[in-house]
Amino acid sequence: MPTECSAPSLEFAAVEGRAVIADFDGGAITSDGGALLLGATDLALGLVDRLAVCFRDQRRPELIEHSVARLVGQRVFALALGYEDLNDHDELRHDPVMAVLAGKLTARRSDCAPVAGKSTLNRLELSRPVATRYHKISHDPTAIENLFVTLFLEAHRTAPRQIILDLDATDDPLHGDQEGKFFHGYYGGYCYLPLYVFCGRPLISAKLRRSNIDASAGAAEEMARLVAQIRARWPRVRILLRADSGFAREALMAWCEDNKVDYLFGLARNNRLVEEIAVELLQAEDEASRTGKPARRFKDFRYATLDSWSRRRRVVGKGEWTGGEANPRFVVTSLTKAEAGARFLYEQIYCARGEMENRIKECQGDLFADRTSSATMRANQLRLWLASMAYVLICALRRIGLAHTRFAEATCGTIRLKLFKIGARVTTSVRRIKIAMPSACPYAQEWRLAAARLQRARGSPA
Repeated sequence: MPTECSAPSLEFAAVEGRAVIADFDGGAITSDGGALLLGATDLALGLVDRLAVCFRDQRRPELIEHSVARLVGQRVFALALGYEDLNDHDELRHDPVMAVLAGKLTARRSDCAPVAGKSTLNRLELSRPVATRYHKISHDPTAIENLFVTLFLEAHRTAPRQIILDLDATDDPLHGDQEGKFFHGYYGGYCYLPLYVFCGRPLISAKLRRSNIDASAGAAEEMARLVAQIRARWPRVRILLRADSGFAREALMAWCEDNKVDYLFGLARNNRLVEEIAVELLQAEDEASRTGKPARRFKDFRYATLDSWSRRRRVVGKGEWTGGEANPRFVVTSLTKAEAGARFLYEQIYCARGEMENRIKECQGDLFADRTSSATMRANQLRLWLASMAYVLICALRRIGLAHTRFAEATCGTIRLKLFKIGARVTTSVRRIKIAMPSACPYAQEWRLAAARLQRARGSPA
């Protein structure tokens, strides 16, 4: 018969003559006490329930321990809390705060935890558009895509006069033998090439794509879907598409012109374009040599490619001299000179596009949108959507609960570290569940304010 023994406590250096001992015997303690804000944000938006509606469950009801809504919520909450792997859920299913977020404190079956483990969640991520004998849960990709836009629209009390939609493609590195894997020369590795669309901070589209395509592939079709849904609710809103030179393609620009959508795209330089701003480059070089500082000049002109464009378009060239060499840049736009002069167009409108890259870093770096290790693109697309929903949830918390606080512009990673990762003791009685967080928490005031605002927002309009 094996001997039963307990591991000895860990001893550390004494303090003022008192021994310092540590052990993992504190009982119901969580490191995610602040995650209650996530649950409150979800109640204000109804995000998890609405996402769950996009799934179909054909399992036998009498055998179901974990509903689809709880599975979806558990995965989205865990991603927001920094748990990227499904393996983490074998321990998380016993976490008392995760049970509170799921709204379920006990399991019906004695061999189950209140929330699901990795195997059950894996079956959710492997769901298909149509259920099969071995995959009883299915999902509707179109409904999930539309939900991102719906949540974006509902965040506004009134229709804005104009919105700017930022498009960008980025790499999603692959390290296995996933479906649709191709080598990308620019990024120097095997990857996917997802397409993101943001409107400021809000994310309204995240589409997984193979990397053996042009960066703009499918962009016109995606914008047709997004613009149609936006204009169905805001028929008079003016829409400007903004992207780098990878999207300055005839198909997308012609679609914009045919559908009364403005655009502002970077334009890859060539000898003809550089020749157009030769005078401006000389002027910038002369100023830089006199002042010892970078100098730039702008030129506004009409331009058409030799054979790929169907018409002449407005192009703004920046003739810049910096670091002892020329740095010419170009943009093409449908905006008129009366609406935006050359310098303002480039410096104030186009250059602001770079902020979108920080949003992509949040999605991929903070919320693990690039953890696409499943075998199929379908499953990896669902993973991307779940991570994107975690981003949407934290953005809503920032917008509703953290406005005018030190976290009003904080990244998802900072919000998680400062407001979610709070150690707490969980005490459950017949009448209440007490989550006792430390009195010395330096962000208690912001946490309390966010909780109060979310409570008021629950069930009210945006």
